[in-house]
Amino acid sequence: MTVSPNPAVVGQSFTVTATVIPLGVGTPTGNVNISIPGATPASANPALVGGVASATFTSSTPGVLTVTATYSGDANFTGSTGSNAVVVLQGTTTTSVVSTPDPSALGQNVAITATVTAVAPATGTPTGTVTFVVSGSGGGTFNAPLNGSGQATINLSTLGVGTHAITAIYNGDTKFLPSTGSDTQTVNPGPAATTTTVSDVPDPSVFGQPVTFTAIVTTNPPATGVPTGTVSFTISGPGGTATGSGTLVGGVATFTTSALNANATAYTVTAVYNPNTTNFLTSTGTGSHQVNKASTLTTVTSSPDPSTAGNPVTYIAFVAAVPPGAGTPTGNVTFTVTDSGSNVVSGPTTVALDSNGFAVFNDATVLAAGTYTVSATYGGSGNFNTSGASDTHVVV
Repeated sequence: MTVSPNPAVVGQSFTVTATVIPLGVGTPTGNVNISIPGATPASANPALVGGVASATFTSSTPGVLTVTATYSGDANFTGSTGSNAVVVLQGTTTTSVVSTPDPSALGQNVAITATVTAVAPATGTPTGTVTFVVSGSGGGTFNAPLNGSGQATINLSTLGVGTHAITAIYNGDTKFLPSTGSDTQTVNPGPAATTTTVSDVPDPSVFGQPVTFTAIVTTNPPATGVPTGTVSFTISGPGGTATGSGTLVGGVATFTTSALNANATAYTVTAVYNPNTTNFLTSTGTGSHQVNKASTLTTVTSSPDPSTAGNPVTYIAFVAAVPPGAGTPTGNVTFTVTDSGSNVVSGPTTVALDSNGFAVFNDATVLAAGTYTVSATYGGSGNFNTSGASDTHVVV
């Protein structure tokens, strides 16, 4: 039996050739079973051709594999067995490393990626970890795992101005040998990268309530300085969109608005920093804000009160927003008049609110002398919650 190549490396194909030698005249025929535990396939059963049979195998695991060939014989020849061994070595690798963007600005995030690949004839994807060694200010030693594509990435925003040497060391695994790659990264003096964060007060708010959105813009270390310029605010959602801007003072800009409709879904808040010098890069911050319906207060009166039996009565409802809510409620008010026995004698009658929040019901129902209860129920709207009130009306 022969194995070629021997040794092989992980993932490399190797061929096992079995020769059946007759102890007499003639050429053996039939098949030879070749078995290699740990290989792919684990066994093969090639036919003899001129007394020779061969099969191809691979192994994804390094080590020494035992090869056994068993000839079962034919009508003229008895069976026989042969054995050998194949050594499977770890595959060699290459490591390449790149950094993006290069060059970068001071404080800007830099993604450093190492790619580890198997060197032919080895096949497969290396696993394990990569150790990154980055020289200079803001550098250091960092470890990252390889993903399923054989890549490992670290992100640094701490690199100082200048050129940094990068070494990526693949630490190897059970199947593949270590390797090393190198690159350089240049950090220019400016502009500096920034980070924008946004907050809102109060949150949640109610319809009509002023909300102040605050953006804080800072430089990313190791850069220093206080960003200047403006911040553009966009508050958008199913309830509409509000936009505005604020000027940075000490790195802080604000925008206040009460033009947000109530909605069950929160608004998305976006704050975009607009630098006014070449020393800083733009950045964007996001957040969310919830606007709920404002509470309301409904009052109802009647005129004249008392009234005279048999004469019409006017019922007046007024609906107002309860602070901190603001604005004039819209929608309808339903009036119901009941007698002292809780029997409905008029209504329910629905009247729309006018532009000032009043609903007026001129009731022509003839009322006998007595005491009545007038109820006014506000049905609410997209921005206002429901409310209700009642009053006593006397007919003499």
